[in-house]
Amino acid sequence: MKKPLIGASCSLLLAGAAGLTGVTPAFAAQAPTATVAAVDFAGTVALSNCSGSLIRMPSSLATDPALILSNGHCLETGFPAAGQVLTNRSSSRTFSLLNSSGSKVATLRANKMVYGTMTDTDVSIYQLNTTYAAIKSSYGINPLTVAATHPVAGTAIKVVSGYWKRIYSCNADAFVYRLKEGAWTWKDSMRYTSSCNTIGGTSGSPVVDVASGQVVAVNNTGNEDGERCTDNNPCEVDQNGTVTVRQGINYAQQTYWIPGCFGTGNTLDLTKAGCALPKP
Repeated sequence: MKKPLIGASCSLLLAGAAGLTGVTPAFAAQAPTATVAAVDFAGTVALSNCSGSLIRMPSSLATDPALILSNGHCLETGFPAAGQVLTNRSSSRTFSLLNSSGSKVATLRANKMVYGTMTDTDVSIYQLNTTYAAIKSSYGINPLTVAATHPVAGTAIKVVSGYWKRIYSCNADAFVYRLKEGAWTWKDSMRYTSSCNTIGGTSGSPVVDVASGQVVAVNNTGNEDGERCTDNNPCEVDQNGTVTVRQGINYAQQTYWIPGCFGTGNTLDLTKAGCALPKP
């Protein structure tokens, strides 16, 4: 899992944002359409131990409670156990909201951890105590839209880390039938091409489709030491059970199945037809 590196150099905090760009979708009072801009840090957040993003569903309204997306393994309560799904838990967690240049413009606060799991995927979603409209009015920041369709291999992507204020550029190399790491197994994971050499602290970063400007995955892990299926060393398992280890290669969990589990008012509804998120 891509949690912070102990003793990592402070120079990494200043590294590599020059010439890289972000997503600023238009956001009207009624189910808006997105206007794609360059991919930068606007709408990303820094957590105490990870990265994340201010997100909306395709049908979200500006007056809805705002949502934050990160990893299940970034929950303040620790890693969920294999098979565990957490929903609608009280939370007062804070998030540092960044603008396009990566500067902090606000501290946002959750009132609820809406969803969190490391089963089949590695996702946490928080509800804030404010709306998209209020955030836009106060700070000029729009949310990133979560795409409702499966991404395509070869797609140009950017992994935007609010924790490190660093953007990685690569492509979606392929989709992995099963990705196993320690006690956890994830389905249909996105594998990056090698130039997205993400590090600790990038966990929870939104993976943005450069062409659409939408979030298509959430960054979560990579094989650090070449070990087989151990913590911090995920392995790929195909449909025949064949295991492949790719040292130095990193992965994300797709997010297209999230919008189908949210209804009016950004309310989680795991009983909705088409909702594919794991259930408690």
